[in-house]
Amino acid sequence: MENDLKSEPVRLFVVQNPAIYWASFPVYLVTYLTLVCCEGPRRRHPWNLILLFVFTLTLSYMTGTISSYFDTKAVFLALGITAIVCIIVTVFCFQTKVDFTSCTGLLCALCVVLLVTGIITSIVLSFQYVPWLHMLYGACGAIVFTLFLAYHTQLLIGNRANSISPEEYVFGALSLYVDIVQIFIFLLHITGSSSE
Repeated sequence: MENDLKSEPVRLFVVQNPAIYWASFPVYLVTYLTLVCCEGPRRRHPWNLILLFVFTLTLSYMTGTISSYFDTKAVFLALGITAIVCIIVTVFCFQTKVDFTSCTGLLCALCVVLLVTGIITSIVLSFQYVPWLHMLYGACGAIVFTLFLAYHTQLLIGNRANSISPEEYVFGALSLYVDIVQIFIFLLHITGSSSE
């Protein structure tokens, strides 16, 4: 029954060709850092779209690779929850008077908490698998990146303490895409753990 819930040809390809995943990782890092840190390529017209396209392909492949290790039901459940969360956050950001763009320090502190939780989780899980700890880490990550999604959505909307300029449309698309993918991956850890 469990084999029926996974796409075996895709999973077999991923397992047999790990070099493709590991080759996509440096491409992901280089394009991400170029788009985030370098204002020139991010604002120069043909290059910004080419870099965003390459980044999207590599992150999509990496996300698909990670998803191939989970049951199809868990992947679709995480995808549905991610879509609902994104719609709710977008509607909330348009309606609320709460300004998430002024909470940069809080988001940095939450990232440190997520990092420490991830380190502790990886150490504990390397000795013995604890399902509730794995799910707790997934929940913490999903919450933190949902807050980042609200932050970046309000940066794009404007009319807050901070906003990004219209020339930064590539940075805005990049930020939202990374937030949504991270929410999906953390939710996938929760739904994948609960289905085992």
